[in-house]
Amino acid sequence: MKILWFMFLELLSSTLSLDNGLALTPPMGWLTWERFRCITDCKKYPQECISESLIKRTADIMEKEGYLAAGYNYVGIDDCWLEKERDSNNRMVADRQRFPSGIKALADYVHGKGLKLGIYQDYGTKTCAGYPGVLGYEEIDVKTFAEWDVDYIKLDGCNVETSEYDTGYPAFGKLLNETGRPIVYSCSWPAYQNNPNYTSIAKHCNLWRNYGDIQDSWASVKNIMQWFAKNQDELVKYAGPGHWNDPDMLIIGNFGLSLDQARVQMAVWSILAAPLLMSVDLATIRPEFKEVLLNEDVIAVDQDPLGKQGMRVWAGSGCEIWIRELADGSYAIAFVNLREDGAPVTLQASFDVMKIPKQIYKVKVGIQFN
Repeated sequence: MKILWFMFLELLSSTLSLDNGLALTPPMGWLTWERFRCITDCKKYPQECISESLIKRTADIMEKEGYLAAGYNYVGIDDCWLEKERDSNNRMVADRQRFPSGIKALADYVHGKGLKLGIYQDYGTKTCAGYPGVLGYEEIDVKTFAEWDVDYIKLDGCNVETSEYDTGYPAFGKLLNETGRPIVYSCSWPAYQNNPNYTSIAKHCNLWRNYGDIQDSWASVKNIMQWFAKNQDELVKYAGPGHWNDPDMLIIGNFGLSLDQARVQMAVWSILAAPLLMSVDLATIRPEFKEVLLNEDVIAVDQDPLGKQGMRVWAGSGCEIWIRELADGSYAIAFVNLREDGAPVTLQASFDVMKIPKQIYKVKVGIQFN
């Protein structure tokens, strides 16, 4: 499979300035979940268990090996970091064996690397993995996160009625704002509802998971792509600086994608103005996959300040064309071959097909993947 990537630059371009605030471009960083799931046995899996050692090791690599310089500045702990019970004051407690220094000390370490710390909780009575959730403890938990100097909260939606999301997620976000600490707010609100209120979601969340969890497979990546294409007319209305649709983590460098497939995910996620949240063991990633994650041209498209989500404009015979308008008046276009038969494919794309103005363009071939 192949992907051919172009950036069409208008001869006459303009710039757009954005207001200050959180997540004015899609957040970039790293999360534990897809690669490390809920591994808690540090004796059996010392390099893979959810622990402060894993977070520190990842932060070190992100600082030293170019990820931070490329824009990946959040280090996120997903589920399974908590003790199974709250303390005598009803406060959350990080697992004492796996996080012996506590979350505040870990945040200090991450901040010392120039990075920011993200953490997971759940709006229900328990997290998806069965650890204490925030329901009934919202105020004390938000206060605790702020005291720990957390920079990013991912709030999942297990173990609670989905009808409570429409009031619960905004209320939690209001509490976050009242702390006075800038905390990016990632919601799983629409992922569990059949008819989510995106107007409210975009008002209260910086980013939100729309669909089912990504799995470490090419089939999962394609499934998410097709869901976003099917629903794009609705989704694009709510994406922009400060509020983003989230197709889930980048699984690049794990076990389920070939190199070409990894390139497709990176390119299409960038066209979608998606958060670029890696979930891979950065200590063992192969160089060719690292190169995909650090591709400056693709990251520049993802982080374009206009913040306009791209769309699929054509699909046929196992091929697709995805396009995104950029702040300087140019367009990023991805020609994607999803076929697996190995046969070469020739595509002819008109201005009408690509839905861009008919005028003279200067063409730059940003990336060609073979």
